[in-house]
Amino acid sequence: DLCRDLTKADLHRLTDEMIDTMLAIIADAKDEDVDFVPLDPDANDTFGIPEEKDLAWTLGHVIVHATASSEESAALALTLARGLPVEGRSRYEVPWRTVHTVAQLHQRLEESRRMRHAMLDAWPDEPHLDTTYTPYPSVGPINAVARFVFGLSHDDSHLGQLREIMRQAHAGQSAAQATH
Repeated sequence: DLCRDLTKADLHRLTDEMIDTMLAIIADAKDEDVDFVPLDPDANDTFGIPEEKDLAWTLGHVIVHATASSEESAALALTLARGLPVEGRSRYEVPWRTVHTVAQLHQRLEESRRMRHAMLDAWPDEPHLDTTYTPYPSVGPINAVARFVFGLSHDDSHLGQLREIMRQAHAGQSAAQATH
């Protein structure tokens, strides 16, 4: 119901706001922050590979994960907007172990912005908002707009994690500088 009145233009705007928010959070990041492993006693990746289940996520890991999830939501939303059934997943995640620089984070975020906008631009002039599917029984059937918003909501769920990684990385740098 919260998504009922959102337009495609709203989704474009919300996409820009989310990417801009993520860029603002990492604005002071240095390359060494990208690989910084924070303390995260709550780390529990039930969907990852078993040997990385309790691994704390780096900035690079969070950014590639969040962008992959939002891009998947945008792709599935495009399928629904075209009036087609969703079959399976539509996900690709950049391998997080390949991301080591702030420039790579910026590139990934801007690429994700471009991809999400492109998928919204591919919606028909009159999207099939009556086409739904049920990815989560607890939520019930959702349409293209709601599917797209799920991606933004998932991004939002990682903003605090990004802020905490940056806080810890900078606290560590401050402590290291104080001892020299």
